[in-house]
Order: sequence, then structure tokens, then C-alpha cells
Amino acid sequence: MNMTRILGVLLALVISPVLILVLSLVTTPPAIAGIADISNADAASGLRQALADGSAAAVKLLGAENGYFGNARVKIPLPPSLQKIEGAMRMMGMKKQADELVLSMNRAAEAAAPEARQLLTDAVKKMSVQDAKAILAGGDTAATEYFKRNTQAQLTQRFLPIVKKATDRVGLAQQYNNLAGQGLKLGVVKQDDASIETYVTRKALDGLYLMIAEQEKSFRSDPVGAGSGIVKKVFGALR
Repeated sequence: MNMTRILGVLLALVISPVLILVLSLVTTPPAIAGIADISNADAASGLRQALADGSAAAVKLLGAENGYFGNARVKIPLPPSLQKIEGAMRMMGMKKQADELVLSMNRAAEAAAPEARQLLTDAVKKMSVQDAKAILAGGDTAATEYFKRNTQAQLTQRFLPIVKKATDRVGLAQQYNNLAGQGLKLGVVKQDDASIETYVTRKALDGLYLMIAEQEKSFRSDPVGAGSGIVKKVFGALR
């Protein structure tokens, strides 16, 4: 039995619908008094500076070698269906192929990450004063959610071809795509996991927004540590 047939049999035995866990955002009450003391211009300027700095730091971190692969918080694992049979794959002599696929997926994400820089910058520039006030009064990741709403669709389109080019060179990725495509038709594979490139792109963006969220939380919790005076003023008023 060849490798493709072996993988097909294993996938058929274990693939099941993926349960999607929806995590609700926990928002904090707005610091009404502090925000009221800040001018509209300062609020918008401080937030734009914080988000520009934070998003740039996130992109730089993830776009470096091992930005994804070497960071357990954002490292991209095998797709769920392959995770379930990973042990069997390794026992059947497919350890090298599995390791190669994991590395290629993360390298693809690292190659795509710099594409986010300009879109994130554009999202900051087009932020209105109303957007700024709402974000400042929102929860710990209100700004990150703003980024997601305004960049996710475009970043998906930019990431996909880069990821596809990187993963197309891996034999196991091609085999997975063939089998997952069949699973999609049968309704046992989710659309988001129907190909390696769509799966990796989704996980790469999840990692990007996670890193941006960490930067945002840092500004909110420690405004004194921010490099910019206007950022200190705006986020300090929320403390």
C-alpha cells in the first residue's frame, strides 16, 4: 500500500467535524473621567502611535526566522485531521514528512508576515476620532478587534499565494490537499481546513492578531513603559 493510500485510510478512520470554540471578549468598564480629560486630537494621536508601534513590533517579530516556528504561542501545528494520526504516521516511517510539513507551514507564515505591515499602517491612518474613543473605552483587545475587522479579508488574499508557493513543494501537503478536498465534498472536513494553504493562512493571521493583542495589553497595563509621551498621556488616563 503506498503512502497516499495509507494516509487516506488513516484520515477516513479519524476525521470528524471540527468543533469551533467561540471565545467571548471580556470588556472592562470605560474610564469615563480619564477619557473625558483627553482632547479628541490627543486621543486619536496617542492611539494611532500606540497601534503603529505595536503592529510594527508584531510584524517584525513574526516575520523573522523562527518567528512562528520558534514561538510556542503561535507555532502552527499539523491540521486537526493530521494531528489525530500524527503518532501513527511517525510509527509508519512518515516522521520526516510530518516534520517537513510543520516546518514548511511555519516558514510560509514567516514569509507572509511582512505583507501585513502596510495594511496595518493603512488601518491606523484611516482610524476616525470616534474609532479612537471607542477603542480607548473598550476592552483590553478592542484595538486588535478593530485591526481584524479592517485587515483580515485583505491579508487573507495577500497571505494565500505566499503560503501556497511554500507548501506546494512538500509532498505530504499535496497528499493532504487531495484527501481533504474529497473530505470537503463528503462534509467531513471544514472549508477552513480543506487545503494546507487556507489552514496555514488562517493560523498565521491568528498568530499575528495574538501578537498585536499582546502589544495592546502592554500599552494599556504599562503606559509608563511606552516610548512616546502622547501614548503615556492617553493610556495613563485609563489607569
